[in-house]
Amino acid sequence: MKCACALTDCVFNKICFVFTYSTQQCHLYVETNANQWPIVYSDDYNIGFLGLERLHPFDSGKWGKVFQHLKEAKMVNEDSVVVPREATQEDLLVVHTSDYLDSLRWSANVAMICEVPPVALLPNFIVQRKVLKPMRIQTGGSILAAKLAVERGWAINIGGGFHHCSGSKGGGFCAYADITLAIKFLFKHIDVVSKAMIIDLDAHQGNGHEADFDKDEQVFIMDVYNAYIYPRDMKVKSAIKKNIELWHGTDDKTYLPLLRKHIPEALDNFKPDIIAYNAGTDVLEGDPLGNLSITPQGIIERDQIVFQEARKRNIPIFMLTSGGYQRRTARIIADSILNLQKEGLISCNYSDSGPRGNRCKSDNKQTTYNTFHHNL
Repeated sequence: MKCACALTDCVFNKICFVFTYSTQQCHLYVETNANQWPIVYSDDYNIGFLGLERLHPFDSGKWGKVFQHLKEAKMVNEDSVVVPREATQEDLLVVHTSDYLDSLRWSANVAMICEVPPVALLPNFIVQRKVLKPMRIQTGGSILAAKLAVERGWAINIGGGFHHCSGSKGGGFCAYADITLAIKFLFKHIDVVSKAMIIDLDAHQGNGHEADFDKDEQVFIMDVYNAYIYPRDMKVKSAIKKNIELWHGTDDKTYLPLLRKHIPEALDNFKPDIIAYNAGTDVLEGDPLGNLSITPQGIIERDQIVFQEARKRNIPIFMLTSGGYQRRTARIIADSILNLQKEGLISCNYSDSGPRGNRCKSDNKQTTYNTFHHNL
């Protein structure tokens, strides 16, 4: 794909760079068109089979609802979002142990991970097709969103955020470690990314990626969570470099000032090359599992704070939608994305996007993109 900007577009201290990568080396890094948003989604994200999905409080069709809300607002359509590819066994083995992946061939193990006991009674080929395949596609979406963020400055996967899964263990409706995989793929393939920050604002502790990145100096984890609910994983808390524990019922007046204070501090101290933002909406008041009291407007302001702090520092950011156990969360996620657009924090225009050029590792094939450094 040729660089879409003319020389006259490179004004206001913006410089056009060449972005290169090898499609042979990373099949999940699909090419995009200039008229596509760096928003990743597939109808295959949604999980449904014989009504079993209703046995868990998680809305396993929320991803499609988010897309429909954005489509109704005329922000996106089927052609303007990026469709990911399914993560393969080889992709998953970058992080996961073969023993763990083998364990998913037993429906009883998947039932425990998804917290839906009747899944144990299903033939595993059905479980693979109806439950695990959508999660593998979402995992491919998270890996792709991370690449798009480097390319365009930001990206959103309308899915993913399986933060309870590590390389060797799943749980909490999380079967694949998509956050760890997205970051490991960047370290492996993208030269300009050597330091990553995870900002995990889901109501639950992100014990999966914390287990994976414990004692890893390349990764800074900021986790803001209700300390009195699942998983209460004390063994991996040492991996959290900025640990903010909340009480039951924490509201906007307490929550938002904490973010305004600690996010800039963390970014300025660590200076990451990329931010993985786990934007769970289970912080919403009334959520049966999160047990916090953040309003819909508070969630919208939360997401705006994170994007503002990233964008003002020219740090690429990719957002994952993670947990949220009320039917109204899809509407709130969509409203938050629309607000980011209204505030000028996200745009479909390449000329309003990415803060950095890049060269991928071990390149054989080159593709030109229009990405920018600001204030050089």
